Amino acid sequence: MADTHSPQVKPELLKQVTSNLFDCPNDEALVHCISGDCCMGASIAVLFKQKFGDVSKLLKQRKVSGQCAVLLRESRFIYYLVTKQRAFHKPTYSSLLHSIKDMSINVITADCLSSLAVCSHSIVCGLDQLEWTKVAKILEQVFIGTGIIITIYSLPWTAASLN
Repeated sequence: MADTHSPQVKPELLKQVTSNLFDCPNDEALVHCISGDCCMGASIAVLFKQKFGDVSKLLKQRKVSGQCAVLLRESRFIYYLVTKQRAFHKPTYSSLLHSIKDMSINVITADCLSSLAVCSHSIVCGLDQLEWTKVAKILEQVFIGTGIIITIYSLPWTAASLN
């Protein structure tokens, strides 16, 4: 049986590192998934909520599933992929694809980013249980040819369990 969570990625577009997402270089935008109600009550979303706050600003953006909210913190973009409407819902590959496409418009328009930082478990592969190999293909599909490098962060114990 194939390992559906293995973070094997194409080195030219997606690169994998074993490190804490929040320790990434300041020139990398951070990306993670949330629900449209901006609950952020579990997993890495709690850390994003604690570290960056401004849930009211996210709610004012009125993003729905398939869209992307964004905050700017000290010259760093923080992208919130809305992959489901409510915290207790489950995302779909379609909602993920649409939210990544929405984010890509902002990334390309901003024209000041060369890389995105993503934790494999923060982009619907943790509690939401989508398959990493399919998520990686969506990222590749959307960002191929853009020059954007996506760094996939895994903590040591997570990386070991996924390989």
